[in-house]
Amino acid sequence: MVENVHQSHLNLTEPNTHSLKSELSMSNPSIASLVASGTNLYLDSIDPALVELNLEWGAVGATSNPIIIAGLVETGRFDAPLAKLIASGKSDSEIAWALTDQLVSDAETAFLPTWKRTNGNAGWVSFELDPLIEDIELNLPHAERVERYIELGKKWSAGHQNRMIKVPATPAGLDALSAMCEAGITLNVTLVFTMEQYRTARNNVWEGARKRANLDDFKSVYSIFVSRVDQYSSKHLPNLSSSAQGQLGIVNAKQIWLDNQQFWSEHPTRLNQEIIFASTGTKDPKDPKEKYVAALAGSDIQTNPPDTNAAIAAGNFKFDRQVDKLPAAAIVAELNAATNMQHLHETLMTEGLAKFAAPQKQLIATIGRKR
Repeated sequence: MVENVHQSHLNLTEPNTHSLKSELSMSNPSIASLVASGTNLYLDSIDPALVELNLEWGAVGATSNPIIIAGLVETGRFDAPLAKLIASGKSDSEIAWALTDQLVSDAETAFLPTWKRTNGNAGWVSFELDPLIEDIELNLPHAERVERYIELGKKWSAGHQNRMIKVPATPAGLDALSAMCEAGITLNVTLVFTMEQYRTARNNVWEGARKRANLDDFKSVYSIFVSRVDQYSSKHLPNLSSSAQGQLGIVNAKQIWLDNQQFWSEHPTRLNQEIIFASTGTKDPKDPKEKYVAALAGSDIQTNPPDTNAAIAAGNFKFDRQVDKLPAAAIVAELNAATNMQHLHETLMTEGLAKFAAPQKQLIATIGRKR
């Protein structure tokens, strides 16, 4: 087992002048191997302590969501700023967004040297727009949802160099993408499960990008959820062979990655338009922690949960490029024949939306209890 690097500290307030090779030489060997394979490692958290640690290991970005913010509030570590916000007379919802904005901004500051060093290709921190737009109980009209995404995207992106705005690939989210991209917003399209969703998102983003004065600062990413697809196959495709079961999420993600590679090779831009491999934490206890990390190593972005990155750092792993390598043709054919992608999409989106709004309500309720 390799020794973890916990004790060194980066200066998070000054631009990092070291080369990437120099940084990696000081990082964890297993994670350095992953990065050397071609993966851009992101952290699925904006916990300041975890941001600092993962920066030391070689992470080049992070993402946030209401579950993460609620968890941080629950720790009590942010009671002092929370008390000030309560004293200011803000509502629980207003406090939730003020605290989210500050925590994401702090993470942006930590990753800004990376953003500058890579000329905008990495160093991004994602900010998720209000999940209550998709709340089934509120049931807002479609046009109002689209308008809210555009309005909030402009509000929360204003004045931020390395903030991505996270928008779900729901009907309203997809319909908002063109206008948001045209307005200069850097987008992370999330809750993507299928090729159809991805292509619709990409085409809408590209439509908006072409309406900009230029493409110099155009950057977009598309978050493909991996392990949730395997959860679907385990439940709904129980008759898959042992070789194919547990491979659908990986094959689906690799096929979407390849489509993304082909499209942007035909439409080159200064910055890379990338796939994010999300939901990379394993759900099946029998799976090794590095299952998705290893299978998708070699290109674009992995946004890994903290415990996944910690498990990689604690192990003695050597990663090589696998993202462009599919399983045996017979396995791919079996998966294609067995999978009804429309049913998969409808099932996972229904489950995803149910999980989408609840954490924001939980965050607001947590602040209410703190009050």
